[in-house]
Amino acid sequence: MNKIFALFFSLCLGFSAYAASDFYSFQVKTADNKDQSLGDYKGQVVLVVNVASRCGYTPQYEGLQKLYSTYKANKFAVLGFPSNQFLGQEPGTNEEIQKFCKLSYGVDFPVFAKVDVNGKDQAPLYKWLKSNKGFEGDIGWNFNKFLINRSGEVVKRYGSSTKPSEIEKDIKNLVN
Repeated sequence: MNKIFALFFSLCLGFSAYAASDFYSFQVKTADNKDQSLGDYKGQVVLVVNVASRCGYTPQYEGLQKLYSTYKANKFAVLGFPSNQFLGQEPGTNEEIQKFCKLSYGVDFPVFAKVDVNGKDQAPLYKWLKSNKGFEGDIGWNFNKFLINRSGEVVKRYGSSTKPSEIEKDIKNLVN
């Protein structure tokens, strides 16, 4: 009986701590391995994207950069999270990824340290993103996108094939 109570108690504690989390409560690693709070983006509309440099969808960097350049003055941010979980399409180091993004696509939105987006080692942010009602389920491929409103709530999830230009209307509605 004590074991059952202990298990129940620890599950409740774990669940309540997890349920209390919001987008702004997460810490992520920058490309140079420093902690950064997503609280730095409080009050902004944010597009979170798992990215890769050797993927058929890699040219989406161009559209993501265009969205960022167009709306950053309206408190909009794109946050890129490289992942090597899909056929090893992001094999580079964090430094190589930064260089690739800048030189190939002129990216100046934040591209963070490489993360797992699925599985037992998935980043806590991705666990949270995928646990939001209506947006559940594993990431299927590179360039999945989550749109976060100014209150830190996930409002849309887009698949890999959704081009950044197709998201612009939703962003425009949130930033205005």
